[in-house]
Amino acid sequence: MSTREAEPGAAPLPSVLTVANIVYALHTLAIVIGIAGSATIVGSFVGSVPSIIAVILNYVKRGDARGTWAESHYRWQIRTFWFALLWFAIAWLLIVTIIGMVIGIPILVVLTVWLVYRIVRGWLRLRDRRPMYV
Repeated sequence: MSTREAEPGAAPLPSVLTVANIVYALHTLAIVIGIAGSATIVGSFVGSVPSIIAVILNYVKRGDARGTWAESHYRWQIRTFWFALLWFAIAWLLIVTIIGMVIGIPILVVLTVWLVYRIVRGWLRLRDRRPMYV
């Protein structure tokens, strides 16, 4: 964790932006692996090595972003991962009950669209050097 205390709205260090871009890229890779592989997109997002590395990077480097507009991207990325994991678990619990398949499968479909939206929206706002509003 960084000992640097940024002023509110301060410009982030270049390394903070680099890590945020890497995290978006790793999450995108996880989605592509889900599309190309045998796993679901959501399953790949929450359980693949690129996505797990991404969330670890978020936690390790988020202190460097504290007090800058980039902090909101780290929060956005972390929340995206944990909410995806939560809804993935709920969907799979419903699916294994067989009766809940009619609810669990649509949850996975909606969750997939939501994940793609969150990654695309976040990465575009990062490119434009704009904070996320969460």
